[in-house]
Amino acid sequence: MDQFQNVTVVKQANIYFEGRVTSRTVLFEDGTRKTLGMMLPGEYEFGTGDRELMEILAGSVQTLLPGNGAWAVFGPGESFQIPANSKFQVKMEEPVDYCCSYLKE
Repeated sequence: MDQFQNVTVVKQANIYFEGRVTSRTVLFEDGTRKTLGMMLPGEYEFGTGDRELMEILAGSVQTLLPGNGAWAVFGPGESFQIPANSKFQVKMEEPVDYCCSYLKE
């Protein structure tokens, strides 16, 4: 899906790592939530509450997911899932545009 219809966008940005990662929350009529964001080059660790689906829209990101001993690379049009209540690491050498979907079990 290239665009979202009939949504509410939260005006205030989510800002992490001294502004090197930012996103905006998008709320859907059915109660689902996504964030659209940018990550600048660097290495970051995130924690999850809900299970997440991370879609890479532009750029390339290396990811170390829970339970994996090796880094995996994801580029535009690719996605990966992160289990609920876990931590994962990402690193990138270029800006990365992403969409994160929060999945309820």
